[in-house]
Amino acid sequence: MNRRLHWIPNMITLGNLSMGFVSILIASEATGNGPQSYILSGFFILLAAICDGLDGMTARALDATSELGADLDSLADLTAFGIAPGFLFYNMVLGEYKIDVFGKEDLFPIGMLIAAIFPACAAYRLARFNVAHDPSSFTGLPSPIAGITIGFLPIFLGKDHTLPHWLGIPLFILIAFLMVSNIRYGKPQVAIRSKLSPLRAGLMLGAALIALFFVGFARWPWLVYGLICLYIFSGILTFLIHILQELRVKLD
Repeated sequence: MNRRLHWIPNMITLGNLSMGFVSILIASEATGNGPQSYILSGFFILLAAICDGLDGMTARALDATSELGADLDSLADLTAFGIAPGFLFYNMVLGEYKIDVFGKEDLFPIGMLIAAIFPACAAYRLARFNVAHDPSSFTGLPSPIAGITIGFLPIFLGKDHTLPHWLGIPLFILIAFLMVSNIRYGKPQVAIRSKLSPLRAGLMLGAALIALFFVGFARWPWLVYGLICLYIFSGILTFLIHILQELRVKLD
């Protein structure tokens, strides 16, 4: 029976891949539409992240996990959280960066090379995760979080704002390299699954609604992006504290 149910989580995983592919197509049609296309492209990356969360939950609930599903999930994540964010950011920011080599007709696409860093790091991170991973934590920033961080940028900025290149490009490169770093990140879903009860779930939902009320429903991107940044910097801060503790032990 469990083998017959494998198709359910696998279809959700393919939904993840499809949302990433649609995000790429929308970003490619941004000429003339500008920020609105980028915002919609970012939303499809968010939809891909929802599918990515649901496929694992569904597989565990149905006891329908499989090696095929795990490999399929990695391919979908590479598309939705590696290639799609890289393509989106290239169209938003990096497309204008070209260097003359031998003349005006010979342009070295430096922007393309920078954009390629993101899917390359995502691919390496996913391959490393498939080979070996800790059930209690992540090594490197999870690719869905990295993809959402870039995909959410046009949503966070809105159609009336632009991203300063001096800030956006270093952020893009930093998020890419965090994926392949040795910085440890916690697995909130593990703690939630082990400790979450109906009462606690209701309290968390109520707290989220209260936070939205005080922040303002129109400013929900600020709240979401704030939580994402908090998660990213929590790993960096923990890593720095660990280094300082090691140096202190060596000095003592």
